[in-house]
Amino acid sequence: MFESAEIGHNIDKRAYAREVPILRAALLEAQLDMAKLAQFPVIIVMGGVDGAGRGETANLLNEWMDPRFLETHGMGDPSDEELDRPEMWRIWRALPPKGRIGIFLGSWYTDTIISRVENRIKRADLDQSLESARRFETMLVDEGALILKFWMHLSRDRQKERLKILEKNPKTRWRVTKRDWEHYKKYDKFHAVADSVIRHTSTAEAPWTIVEGYDPHYRSLTVGRTILDAIRKRIDEAATLKNEIAAPPPLPSIDNLDILKTLDLSQKIARKRYADELELHQGRLALLTRHPKFKRLTVIAMFEGNDAAGKGGAIRRVTGALDARYYTVVPIAAPTEEERAQPYLWRFWRHIPRRGRMTIFDRSWYGRVLVERVEKLCSQADWMRAYSEINDFEAQLVRHNIVVVKFWLSISKDEQLKRFKEREAVEFKHFKITPEDWRNREKWDEYEQAVCDMVDRTSTEIAPWTLVEANDKNFSRIKVLTTLCQRIEDAMKNLPRT
Repeated sequence: MFESAEIGHNIDKRAYAREVPILRAALLEAQLDMAKLAQFPVIIVMGGVDGAGRGETANLLNEWMDPRFLETHGMGDPSDEELDRPEMWRIWRALPPKGRIGIFLGSWYTDTIISRVENRIKRADLDQSLESARRFETMLVDEGALILKFWMHLSRDRQKERLKILEKNPKTRWRVTKRDWEHYKKYDKFHAVADSVIRHTSTAEAPWTIVEGYDPHYRSLTVGRTILDAIRKRIDEAATLKNEIAAPPPLPSIDNLDILKTLDLSQKIARKRYADELELHQGRLALLTRHPKFKRLTVIAMFEGNDAAGKGGAIRRVTGALDARYYTVVPIAAPTEEERAQPYLWRFWRHIPRRGRMTIFDRSWYGRVLVERVEKLCSQADWMRAYSEINDFEAQLVRHNIVVVKFWLSISKDEQLKRFKEREAVEFKHFKITPEDWRNREKWDEYEQAVCDMVDRTSTEIAPWTLVEANDKNFSRIKVLTTLCQRIEDAMKNLPRT
């Protein structure tokens, strides 16, 4: 993989001085055209061996291009805030919006490579991590991102020479650390692991470009030209890109079962029993969230359901048992301009809570396979790939000891009509009913099919759906509370000993 990069590449100072002004002007023009178009982001990954010029190249790009539309992220050791969340949380937070460029010094590959070199993970773990990286990059590309990955290479002898040169110069001595020399001693292992990583993750949509890092002139021009050519090509393609995705075939049914029709919506709880059980289970939830083990967990409770199914009332019964300092309710509406400029899941990643906290989503990331699907707010290709993307998202959460509890509150069509009319009749409930609710009701069957497909494809062992019979609000609220308590209790039992 690295053989071609081993060949010496040198550019004399005069040729470099002639080309740089032309390249800088072209990069600036392409960058401004891209910002004006605002149809795609550019994600630049700078990987490579220590001393090969990753930081210098990133600094040069910042000098050459307009800093208003470019951000550089040094992905060093995670902070305490970042360790409290899934490892990809800090990557998602740093993703550039459409029209901008994000440079990553270190990336979603860094920890995996180092962990494998230091034998902290097995080969199977490496393969699993690389597969996750490929899926992540595929998702970004499907969302419109242009991904450019550069691996700065040095031979073993040249790396040693480069580190000594930097260390000898008082102005650059700070760049060389004890860790750099420790990595140098493991050069062969790093070389082998990096070769495997690049071979397995250099895909058509996100290929690696290997750059000989010894000569700074060659390195800078190679990276600059590659970025310029890729941005220009994408700008030229932008006008036709939207219409080139063919619609996938219709969804096959997994179990040929309309699961919502199997629910017994007649289930009720008498008022007196409801009051007793509400007090019991709110107290149970309060004690669980104050338990010492809860500090090692995070809880995400997500509520979806038919319009007027009682999501708000169920959420209030949950929050009534919680300390307001340790929970957040996130109501999900139509995405803002800022959110539309990012990949679909970005606005949900930004709300992932720290350990010892609970976040409650009033509607969620399932909007893509529900309202966006039915209302044709996204393409069929977009909502069909969303099932696997959502499963990946939830799997990452669960691996980080996040308890994901998903509720679908279901009511009958007749019950919904009754509640709609009540909202229109009662003055202080007017705000709860909108023309959009009535429009959605006209597409009841389409929404029902979308819900069944959603449950089929995203009710996993680690993040199952709980279907809540919600014709009787008292029954649904108690089922929500008991389910939430049981999931937290189960998670506490399964926590590893510290």
